[in-house]
Amino acid sequence: MKPKMIIKIAIDIAMTIALLLLMTYELIGQAAHEWIGIGMFVLFVAHHVLNGKWGKNLLKGRYTSLRIMQTVLVVLVLFSMFGSMVSGVILSRHALSFLSISGGRAFARSLHMIAAYWGFVFMSLHLGFHWSMMMSIAGKLVGGPSAIRKWVLRIAAVLIAGYGVYAFVKRDIGSYMLLKNQFVFFDFEEPLVLFVFDYITVMGLFVAIGHYLSEALKKPREGK
Repeated sequence: MKPKMIIKIAIDIAMTIALLLLMTYELIGQAAHEWIGIGMFVLFVAHHVLNGKWGKNLLKGRYTSLRIMQTVLVVLVLFSMFGSMVSGVILSRHALSFLSISGGRAFARSLHMIAAYWGFVFMSLHLGFHWSMMMSIAGKLVGGPSAIRKWVLRIAAVLIAGYGVYAFVKRDIGSYMLLKNQFVFFDFEEPLVLFVFDYITVMGLFVAIGHYLSEALKKPREGK
């Protein structure tokens, strides 16, 4: 595997971990949340620099249904990241406190919530659109395709996505996405690992949705 690809994969893994940790917010503390957010921004920029070829080819070639959906998702991720960063700067009390921004905190709080939760969903869907490629790379690293491994992974995906539906409802994520509830509930007596596990399964749910949506969009083209 080429060094550039290894770096890309490492950055994507780091972004996924950072995204999950950012969703814990109060459970890891405001200061840690802010510093991880800054780290996420740095990784996000690095990700787009390493994938600069995508931007250069944006206006080239034919736009299939799959490419349109992928492009829309990337734009939505960019908007959500921009919203999170701008609102995060306004709300910062630790990492960027030297900026001394006092106004607009109420609006920033709402923007931060909606950008964070929609961004979580958009990034998970985006990951799902590239899941086949990642599984192909992983398959080569562990010795090629395996029918048994394929079915084990499919069963695991069904179980994770199924629990993800339950966790999505349990954690009231839908109400945060729609700003029906503007204050996130955290149970400080709950082990952090259980909270993260629920969000991993919710991520898995949207990764699965993104993966099978991308597969469905590929079929018309493959049929030709």
